[in-house]
Amino acid sequence: MGFGADDTQTRNFIVSRYHCPMSSSDPQPSSDRSPSLDDLVHRIVASYHADQRTQHLDSSFLPNRSRTIEVMELLRQLMFPGFFDAQRLTSKHIHYHAGELLNRIRDLLYEQIRQALRYDETHNNGKEKGEACDSCDTEADRVTLTFLDRIPHLRHLLALDVQAAFDGDPAASSTDETIFCYPGIDAIFIHRIAHEFYNLKIPLLPRIVSEYAHNETGIDIHPGATIGESFFIDHGTGVVIGETTTIGNRVKIYQGVTLGAKSTRGGQAYKGLKRHPTVEDDVTIYGGAIILGGDVVIGQGSTIGGSVFLTQSVPPGHLVTMKQPELTINPDKRAQRMMAKRDVDDLWLGEGI
Repeated sequence: MGFGADDTQTRNFIVSRYHCPMSSSDPQPSSDRSPSLDDLVHRIVASYHADQRTQHLDSSFLPNRSRTIEVMELLRQLMFPGFFDAQRLTSKHIHYHAGELLNRIRDLLYEQIRQALRYDETHNNGKEKGEACDSCDTEADRVTLTFLDRIPHLRHLLALDVQAAFDGDPAASSTDETIFCYPGIDAIFIHRIAHEFYNLKIPLLPRIVSEYAHNETGIDIHPGATIGESFFIDHGTGVVIGETTTIGNRVKIYQGVTLGAKSTRGGQAYKGLKRHPTVEDDVTIYGGAIILGGDVVIGQGSTIGGSVFLTQSVPPGHLVTMKQPELTINPDKRAQRMMAKRDVDDLWLGEGI
């Protein structure tokens, strides 16, 4: 519908409202707002000093999250050569390439571990902010070299995980596809590194990298969880695996599975206790299953069906399913009336009546 002769004012309003961007010559916000902004800054800074829980001022000792993630991406290149590199790699030059990567990883990782250890001394052991910790530097060097020495073993575990993903998914065209595309492989790659950090008792870094995986894949695996060989998470989104979970070899789980604790209402009182299930070898857990409790053991070779809620152990070689709900299909009279009216309308339009 167009504008009439009396709609000039309305038309001008719409044009000015929607079609006239602010030009550089338009007046800027007046400077009389500055005092209110200054007041806001003072109040925000005052809140920093009033609540120590949400600030980390006057200390140089804290790991850098972005540098830690950079280490993970360099490790991805080292673990899967030729997949995630900017340039094509050849067998002729791989020794030089691996050495260069390893040097970069060592330097970056040492600094983050050093910062984490010094943070822990300040935060948990009563040292003053900025106080020297010579033993932290020695320990950081030892821990860094210990982790790097584990890389060949980690590559062996990851190769088994990649094969498990290919073998367990008929939609996979190759193991290359699982490395490039599968969130389950991404999550277990990061978890295996985070678990090494956790076992080496490095503060903060294990959770930084595990939450990086959580953000990227929707799969939440605590770095403390112990996971055996040939592990496959199919689809993956919504999977939660708690800190004290133990998973055996050749286990396959689907999206939405939770291996959790019965209750965390007691919070820190449960710290250090076995709170999450044990899953033995060759178990399959289908989508949406929730298994809770540190005393729960899923026996070898068992299958847990979809949407099962389980707080008790299952003997080896058993199938656990929910009782099939009753399905009812009844006529919807309102929908049928609407469809009948639509048919009549279509008939009228078709005949040009």
